Parts: sequence; structure tokens; C-alpha cells
Amino acid sequence: MANLQVKDIDEKLYDTLRRLASNDRRSISQEVVYILQKYLSRPHSFERNPTDEFLKLSGSWEDDRSADEIVSEIYSNRRNSTRFGSDDELFD
Repeated sequence: MANLQVKDIDEKLYDTLRRLASNDRRSISQEVVYILQKYLSRPHSFERNPTDEFLKLSGSWEDDRSADEIVSEIYSNRRNSTRFGSDDELFD
């Protein structure tokens, strides 16, 4: 079996590896191997930007109206609420 030695690991990274290994009841070496296997088994999922992937799921807003017309419609469809009356002490 091959050996791998990694030098100059940041203390914060090493502490995180130690904590993960402890939580999973593995040695730090076993944890590193586990993380590498997990990463290398699906490398394409780590190359994608989550924001870009989310935006691909949503379509663009297509509307023939101008922004002013859309805003006017939003304002005209608003209703006043009596949910919080003027005697509500919290909002006075």
C-alpha cells in the first residue's frame, strides 16, 4: 500500500480533520483517505458553483410590460391589513 505524507498543514485544517476523524471514530489518516475517496468518486459535483446551479433551475422573467407597469400592478393589488390595530401596544 502506498504512503502519502503532507507537510505544512494549517493548524485550523488539522484540527478540523482531527475533529471529523474523532466524530467518525477514525484515525486522521483514515479520515483523509475517506474524504479523498468521497471527493474523487464524484469530482464533477465539486466543480460546480452552487449559485450557478440554482440559477439554472429558474427561468427568466418574461413580460411584455414595462417595469413601471409591473410596479403599478403590484401596488394596486396590495390590501391594507387590520391585523395590527392602532391599539396594539407593541407597534405604537
